Amino acid sequence: MLVGRERERQVISRLVASARVGESGTLLLAGEAGIGKSALLEDAAAAVGGAGMRVLRAAGVDSEREVPFGGLLQLLRPVLGHLDAIPPPQAEALGSALAVLPGSGGERFAVGAAVLSLLSRVAEDQPLAVIVDDAHLLDPPSAQALCFAARRLTADPVVVLLAARDEPSVVRSAGLPELVVGGLAAADAESLAAGLGHRLSAEARSRLLASAGGNPLALLELTDEGFGALPPGAPVPVPASLARTFARRADALPADTRTALLVAAAAGGDVATVTSACAVLGVSVGDLDEAAREGLLTVDATRIAFRHDLVRSGIYAESSPTARRAVHAALARSVPAGDVDRRAWHLGEATAAPDASVAAVLDDAASRARARGAWAVASAGFERAARLSPDPAERVERLVSAAESAWHAGFPDAARDLLDRASALPQAPPLRTRAAALDGAVAARTGAVERARDVFLDAGARAADDDPDTAVLLLAEAILASQFAGDVATAERAAALIAQLEPRTARARWVGSMATAVADILAGQGGPDLLRASMAGVEVAVDDPQLAPWLVVLPLFLRESSVGRDVIPTVVAHSRRRSDIGGLPMLLFYVARDQATTDRWDDAVAGYTEAIQLAREAGQATDVTACLAGLSWLEARRGDVDACRAHAEEALELAREHHLGFFQTWAMTALAELELGLGRTDAALERFRELDAVLADLGLVDVDISPAAEMVEVLVRLGMADEASALAASLTERAEVKGQPWSLARAARAAGLTCPDADVDVCFPVALAYHQHTPDDFEAARTELAYGSRLRRLKRRVDARPHLRAALAAFERLGAVPWADQAAAELRATGETAQRRTTTGLDHLTPQELQVARMLAAGRTTRETGAALFLSPKTIEYHRRNVYLKLGIRSREELADAFPE
Repeated sequence: MLVGRERERQVISRLVASARVGESGTLLLAGEAGIGKSALLEDAAAAVGGAGMRVLRAAGVDSEREVPFGGLLQLLRPVLGHLDAIPPPQAEALGSALAVLPGSGGERFAVGAAVLSLLSRVAEDQPLAVIVDDAHLLDPPSAQALCFAARRLTADPVVVLLAARDEPSVVRSAGLPELVVGGLAAADAESLAAGLGHRLSAEARSRLLASAGGNPLALLELTDEGFGALPPGAPVPVPASLARTFARRADALPADTRTALLVAAAAGGDVATVTSACAVLGVSVGDLDEAAREGLLTVDATRIAFRHDLVRSGIYAESSPTARRAVHAALARSVPAGDVDRRAWHLGEATAAPDASVAAVLDDAASRARARGAWAVASAGFERAARLSPDPAERVERLVSAAESAWHAGFPDAARDLLDRASALPQAPPLRTRAAALDGAVAARTGAVERARDVFLDAGARAADDDPDTAVLLLAEAILASQFAGDVATAERAAALIAQLEPRTARARWVGSMATAVADILAGQGGPDLLRASMAGVEVAVDDPQLAPWLVVLPLFLRESSVGRDVIPTVVAHSRRRSDIGGLPMLLFYVARDQATTDRWDDAVAGYTEAIQLAREAGQATDVTACLAGLSWLEARRGDVDACRAHAEEALELAREHHLGFFQTWAMTALAELELGLGRTDAALERFRELDAVLADLGLVDVDISPAAEMVEVLVRLGMADEASALAASLTERAEVKGQPWSLARAARAAGLTCPDADVDVCFPVALAYHQHTPDDFEAARTELAYGSRLRRLKRRVDARPHLRAALAAFERLGAVPWADQAAAELRATGETAQRRTTTGLDHLTPQELQVARMLAAGRTTRETGAALFLSPKTIEYHRRNVYLKLGIRSREELADAFPE
């Protein structure tokens, strides 16, 4: 019978009740050992079972932390018959991870997406409760997959209840809703202690109640340790010393029983394995009977269960290293023949000195874990194999493999530590290049772009003679890192090195051309022609995850309507099918940036929002910074004042912390354009001058990044005509050097704002003609507004009206509220009443609702949309209902009509 815990039980009851009617809920019970988390889960299991819910249960086991996806298999084994009902790529990823289907587990988030789909499918038949005790002891791949799914359950009849100690673990760092379980209330603790009867005097019981902090296990167990004899004021060993309490209780048992207990503590509970290992050590499983009589464990026909994990961990921790190694050696001989991974782990624990044969076994086990996508387990296995490798060459190879797996597992700090250890050992050139590529990738994604730049540049230069293709790829990454850092000089150096190479494959040649073009553009040395020429080789990269970003870089740098845009949806679709969440944020960033320079602003907001969430989840500071900066820029134009400032300030803080100069300038641009849109010209000019100074300091001279066009407009408004004219002339000169329609259009607009009155109808039409060759409706509308405004000031009100109407219509279509207000005010000043656009249901869709609506309108099924967005089908249906309600529609046909593109 559960004593007390009314608050916790009420919280769980509400979650269960909501799940039964289709509102998902997740709760992590966190607290110290013995505090009562398991009792709460048992109480919840009884309640959900009685409520007609299906229950899936699992428990973390310390001895199985190194078993790839062991916890997930324990949890999902009863429902694996539904694997064929989830999207095939996900089914393959999960099936191979659990070793029930052939194939490769692949990217770590793919398994999490599959778990989400499977739980959602099972819940279609019956409300579902997922209950996991000791979740802090789950193998990391299982914990990551389960947490990924739990975070995304929204509208499914599923409740997820986890219990974990208040110590660092995957589940504690996953951001799940958490309820800290504290000690029992005084009255409840008194009720529990009262059941101790004569075992403690009243005085001793009072001291226990005062000192145990309401820990139920302490209240029940410490009495046998002579608590009443402790001197006044002595600290109570709660809860850390409870393990030693149980170990001391085991010390009084016969020697054979202690040996059998240690075997059981290390074995994981399987009676057959414990029996066999005991025989190897000359004892019997029957020797555990004495421990069972002492209440330390229970034994049945197939399982041995310790009364609490502290019993097991206490007995194991208090034993000598020699005894532990002997037990693991016996277990390595005793595990079932097919359980090669557990055998490898026991061999590793049994071996203290370097041993080539044991290291080879561990390496094989780690390779199998890697093939199944159990990256964290693979990393631990490779690291252990390295530690036991007598050959330095094998040791360093395994350390690099461990680092690669740690990075794939989402542990960048561990990856860096392993690479540092590997760097202290001699490395053959191919391995040194491989390690450098990983080192640079970790640095680039986690915000250390200057380190990434240097690592890629050095590695590319070293690989040039032996492997020019790899050298090109490394130097291309150095150019991207240099761009993010705002380091034009190093980008040019890397491009110069690429020019000296003769790559052997079309893939490397294509990347080299793309990267060189980017470096040239950043340096203001041309580059667009090289980008266009590179499109001839685009087929080599469409489904290549490493090269995908380059495909969407091209249209961003060209800013043209006709080149490169059609391949972007294909590239993103490939990443979504792979559940490549590690690579998806930066790809979504590029796509959102492209959409933000067309008329797809709502889609850009949705893309930035999704990318920020995924990048935070993956621990990618660079990607978070990029997306925050891009989002704030768009929010400035939309007039979302509070959101713009919040996102821009966070982006600036991250950019300065990680020296991401390129994205620092984007966030500064956002804040400057916000002031300009709001009509605060003095504040806008100050911010634009600050931005211009930073660009000059970084050496970023690409005319497309320059705020000169906006500064000309501000200077004109402030009556600073001479400075405005000089700046417009300089901008025209730089735009002509680049020769791209986007920059030429902006320069012509600036010229139109500063030219003599007689030339107004020359400059602005030239600008509008250039705009016809770009997809940027906002810039075109800015030109229409500037043209109409100047015509009005020249008293040509009739001529001004068509341009102001066009500007107003474009701004309202985009959702550029401050600019629409300016256009409407100018139109009224001509004597015409502005016809403002009324809001529609589309304006009220959230970013995620918009994504769902577009995918469904394009013909995707509910399940396909869920798989693409890493959401359950029920969550997609939930969003679809909201979309239908907001749009006032009832069918897919009407939805398709609402999104004709």
